[in-house]
Amino acid sequence: MNFQIQDQEVDSETHVIELGGEIDLYTAPEFKERMAEIIEEGKTRVIVDLSQATFIDSTTLGVLVGGVKRLRPAGGSLTLVCTDENITKIFEITGLDRVFPIHASRDEALADVADADGGAAT
Repeated sequence: MNFQIQDQEVDSETHVIELGGEIDLYTAPEFKERMAEIIEEGKTRVIVDLSQATFIDSTTLGVLVGGVKRLRPAGGSLTLVCTDENITKIFEITGLDRVFPIHASRDEALADVADADGGAAT
């Protein structure tokens, strides 16, 4: 199975989760568990970097939607990094491109969350 997950703390509120390979019914639970841990640790700005992902399915979309539902009551946000046109198209077809800000690079996503918070994250 081709799946990798790595994450990195940016600051006290911001965390990046990088996913690679295929994120599907079999691998999404590990992603869901890690995202829940990060949110429970108090992170309110989560960036999910899908630039190394080769495939996502509806289970992955469900994990992302669940994450944003947990973050929003605390004023948090979930931002995506996606470079694959096919994966981006999934967000467009489902209308989720209006739920998640989608950026072409991690630097762009970090700048966006910093701007949204008055420049706190860098």
